[in-house]
Amino acid sequence: MHRSFKASAALLFIFLISCGSARTRVDTIWSARWVVTMDPARRVIENGAVAVNGDHIVDAGTRQEIDAKYTAGDLLDRPSAILTPGLINTHTHAAMSLFRGVADDLKLQEWLEKYIFPAEAKNVDREFVRWGTRLALLEMALSGTTTYTDMYYFENTVAEETKAAGMRGVLGQTIIGFPAPDYKTPQAALAGAESFLEAYGGDALIVPAVAPHAIFTNSDDTLQAARQLADKYQKPLIIHLSETKAENDDSLKQRKKTPTAALDALGLLNGWTVAAHGVWLDDTDLAILKARGTGLAHNPSSNMKLASGIAPVVKILNLAIPMGLGTDGVAGSNNDVDMMEEMDLAAKLQKVATGDPRALPAEQAFAMATITGARALRMDKLIGSLEKGKRADMIMIGLDSPHAAPMYNVYSQLVYALKASDVEDVMVNGRTIVRERKMLTLDVPAVLAKASEYQRQIANSVK
Repeated sequence: MHRSFKASAALLFIFLISCGSARTRVDTIWSARWVVTMDPARRVIENGAVAVNGDHIVDAGTRQEIDAKYTAGDLLDRPSAILTPGLINTHTHAAMSLFRGVADDLKLQEWLEKYIFPAEAKNVDREFVRWGTRLALLEMALSGTTTYTDMYYFENTVAEETKAAGMRGVLGQTIIGFPAPDYKTPQAALAGAESFLEAYGGDALIVPAVAPHAIFTNSDDTLQAARQLADKYQKPLIIHLSETKAENDDSLKQRKKTPTAALDALGLLNGWTVAAHGVWLDDTDLAILKARGTGLAHNPSSNMKLASGIAPVVKILNLAIPMGLGTDGVAGSNNDVDMMEEMDLAAKLQKVATGDPRALPAEQAFAMATITGARALRMDKLIGSLEKGKRADMIMIGLDSPHAAPMYNVYSQLVYALKASDVEDVMVNGRTIVRERKMLTLDVPAVLAKASEYQRQIANSVK
């Protein structure tokens, strides 16, 4: 009897060991009250979890399923939180964060020509871009953005700081038809852009891009050279498109074509392209953009603040043209890089514009900030949803605040109720960069102190 008991115990021990060994070791498991996957089935998993190994997602399912299959050294369980894909900001000018509020309540051309361009000429250099980018990265990460699309100067410095902070960026070196802070001619800017493309062509976090500012700030030759350069390295071209009625009217007067038709005639849309704004697009323009596979970036705060107009977002999405959300630059066109706010505004603006409260429902608005934004960047095979094999870019959003209770619909809560300040944890490419609302990869006091220093300098320069 004693021998039989010992044998049974031994068999039980072997069984337990074998069960344990069947669990795959991964680096990290995050679990939450809800996991919003944004996968093709749009699974919302109650009491869900995501397993991460290295830079990628291994699995997403119920916590019970994940715990049965995986074990990890780093476990984060937030039973009062929503776990979602990281937010994707498809258009901004990060370093302009140091110009926050320098000129408000103005029309676009007046804002640019009388305030921003002169302020940039007096203040922008490589160190300005370094510290302005750090400030923007800090704000973006703490508010749940994991990937952003940039268009500015000294973009190699933007890339350095983005990598150091552990963020993901589609970063466009600006090409513009007048002396800029980094390059004094379009030809020099194109050469600088090529060096940038070569330096970051295979980077895990940085997608380098060529960014001719707009059709009205570059010659046709420069625009075509920018397209050729982007195509040579198989990287995106980023450009502003039909942001204002004045831009459209001028193009029709000078070229007898809309900006979209004019760019298409130049061959500029034949390739990987991300176009920002797209406010003044007619049906012919939309047909062109759909045929060319152009991704669009909708900037509701900026378009409202500059009175640029209301983009036909519902029509664009109904045509299956991928359109993400962006904040634009923090310098008067928008005064923050809060993607939670952009989701809310995007949904409400379409409702009031169409007179239909069903226009752009919450789930679709959240998709614009995640998987549809990834499609606009042609990066949806890598990011934008919590799926096996995709990069581990994800955020944890707390539900402990009064404005988060009660909750009947996850998407409604994400778009209409929750705030940037509810973001608790952020992971990019498998690396945790925010934990319990603390930025882990930036020296926060130094960034804020430098912002104050630049505020004094800029204020004196614009008097």
